[in-house]
Amino acid sequence: MGCTSNYVSCAGREIHYTEWGGDNEPTVIAWHGLARTGRDMDELAESLSDRYRVICPDTIGRGYSQWSPDPGHEYQLAFYAKIAAELFDRLGVARAHWVGTSMGGAIGTVCASGLVEPAMQQRIVSLVLNDNAPRLAPAAIARIRNYAGNPPTFATVSELEAFFRQVYKPYGWLSDAQWRRLAETSTRRLPDGRVTPHYDPAMVRQFIDHPDDYELWAHYDRLRIPVLLLRGADSDLVLPDAAAEMMRRGPGRLGLTRVVEVPGCGHAPALNVPEQLDIVRAFIDQQDRRAPAPGAA
Repeated sequence: MGCTSNYVSCAGREIHYTEWGGDNEPTVIAWHGLARTGRDMDELAESLSDRYRVICPDTIGRGYSQWSPDPGHEYQLAFYAKIAAELFDRLGVARAHWVGTSMGGAIGTVCASGLVEPAMQQRIVSLVLNDNAPRLAPAAIARIRNYAGNPPTFATVSELEAFFRQVYKPYGWLSDAQWRRLAETSTRRLPDGRVTPHYDPAMVRQFIDHPDDYELWAHYDRLRIPVLLLRGADSDLVLPDAAAEMMRRGPGRLGLTRVVEVPGCGHAPALNVPEQLDIVRAFIDQQDRRAPAPGAA
């Protein structure tokens, strides 16, 4: 089943998203990581689209979504949550399961807590955090900020693909075709003809202007929904002690958090192989069967 490419205005900015399984009613929001695009979710979306409507946004400043004219204020989780809330409204989504890789997981946590967008607390019925936690390792944040804030340029797309294969090696196994698609959906051409990753380098202002943006325990402790943490077994961003603390706090204390370590991956599993897709599918199917119908008391 294929996808459609769409644009919608949210929080005064044009946001691009792909949609899979648009005739289905149960909905999954699949949100990508910091310097990535919604096309990273193609395999996941396709695997779910037989039953679910799957919406894969490009965050503001990434992919085909508008770049922010006010990066100091808009490249932060609170504004991303505002965009998500308006996206739900524009697309008529009453409730949804949320799958988020890295930053996408943080946005989902902020939305589901209701601290920033109160109405969203009742609209997210389950949360999959793909290598994201309420506390992240500072050394890994510095590593990500360094490469994301200084995107390289290359003469050819093939050279850019080679760069992606190196920097995203922790994603685990990808086929040659998947690497090629990742490169082609992550490329923009500069005025001088060179190519560079498809995002606004100013999005790293988030780490400068909002240095505590990813300290999310206050949000996580408010969650009362099932949470699945997929932790790359070799992740340098989500350390084992953070995963263990998630099991003791918030939904973990209520027995609603599950942690699964994904072998052969660091930060973050690519969600592109059956072993990973089956785990996510089983979790969402289980929660969907339990979720009350929209409008139910």
